[in-house]
Amino acid sequence: MPQIKPAYKRILLKLSGESFLGNSSYGIDLETAKSIAQEMKEINGLGVQVAIMIGGGNIFRGVFGTEAGMDRVSADYMGLLATIMNGIALQDALEKEGVDTRHISAIEIKSVAEPFIRRRVIRHLGKGRIVIFSAGIGSPYFTTDTAAALRALEIKAEVILKATKVDGVYTADPMVDKTAKKFSSIRYLDLIKKGLKVMDTTAVSLCKDNEVPIIVFNLKKGNIKKAVLGQKVGTRVY
Repeated sequence: MPQIKPAYKRILLKLSGESFLGNSSYGIDLETAKSIAQEMKEINGLGVQVAIMIGGGNIFRGVFGTEAGMDRVSADYMGLLATIMNGIALQDALEKEGVDTRHISAIEIKSVAEPFIRRRVIRHLGKGRIVIFSAGIGSPYFTTDTAAALRALEIKAEVILKATKVDGVYTADPMVDKTAKKFSSIRYLDLIKKGLKVMDTTAVSLCKDNEVPIIVFNLKKGNIKKAVLGQKVGTRVY
């Protein structure tokens, strides 16, 4: 059989907190975490260097706290702490699959995660370890999308894979507007001009300025591998 060759050597996967919900409405579904870990193990086995940026919306989303009257900074920090919980869960799931993993938190919490040191992270990736980023960039007002774009640039990832609830970028929210049309590809600038809520503007601008493509797709089992192999899946932002 011909050897399967991935399209990328180093990727950054952006996983929303909602990715861990499974069929639940709140919290972490451990079977879902296990399923994600199994797919990441397969991709890691192809020789792809994998970094993952984790969201925390399944536990707490800062914007919801702000809307309920919380101070924005306090709410955002709570959201960042939620991402650390998801990071611990995913690391545990990966290690149970026999994958060497490092959890990197932008908020210092030495008992469960390493601090972000760029050269050390790149060394982890070079040794075939999966790196999990949590706590965004460690500051309020910045989304984990922006953190994903920044870390992708810092580690020189070739692509950002954004796994979501929908199977790509649409002209409108397909959950609300059944007439919404899907883009097979779209330019960064058009994404910003049309106000399509795929990633926040800061994240898209960072990718645009540094020519890092973004692939947006549904987290259905097998789709991450398809994206890594360069197969057609979701929408490519370039």
